[in-house]
Amino acid sequence: MNNSFENIIQSEKPVLIDFFATWCGPCKTLAPILKQVKDNMGERITILKIDVDKNQELAAKYQVRGVPTMVLFQSGKQLWRQSGVLSKEEILKTILEKSN
Repeated sequence: MNNSFENIIQSEKPVLIDFFATWCGPCKTLAPILKQVKDNMGERITILKIDVDKNQELAAKYQVRGVPTMVLFQSGKQLWRQSGVLSKEEILKTILEKSN
């Protein structure tokens, strides 16, 4: 998983990682919001969901302390991170502002 993850975040288009857990209530709230973000942005973004319980090394590497945590990458650089639930509008605005 780790090598493919590293390849994915090197993408020139924005990659939004959703670090989540199956037992997490706010994560369940965020899931349909992220689907709306994907529907809105289409092929201009990749959204990847990472289960922290199944990918503990990756979560530790990116210092995920709470779920949900969203991390935005582009060309291998971390552009933004946020823990908690945001609205579709807030997420879209952030992606458009932070990515070029």
